[in-house]
Amino acid sequence: MANTSSAKKATRKIARRTAVNKNRRSRVRTFLRKVEEALASGNKEVAQAAFAEAQPELMRAASKGVIHRNTAARKVSRLAQRVKSLSA
Repeated sequence: MANTSSAKKATRKIARRTAVNKNRRSRVRTFLRKVEEALASGNKEVAQAAFAEAQPELMRAASKGVIHRNTAARKVSRLAQRVKSLSA
């Protein structure tokens, strides 16, 4: 248990930040799920639209430190590849 006032404040800050990060991570997962569902349906237009929405959301999460920037870049790259291969 935190004893000093600064430690108590730190635990409050951590709790707030954890809640915000959890919300952001959940939001990213929602956008990724939309892309996955569009890819599964085989509809190229819907997949491209969902990917166009998911890409900035992933990069925003990376810039905020919710996920690592290389992880975001990898996910964007792999999704782009799958959306592109849908047309072929």
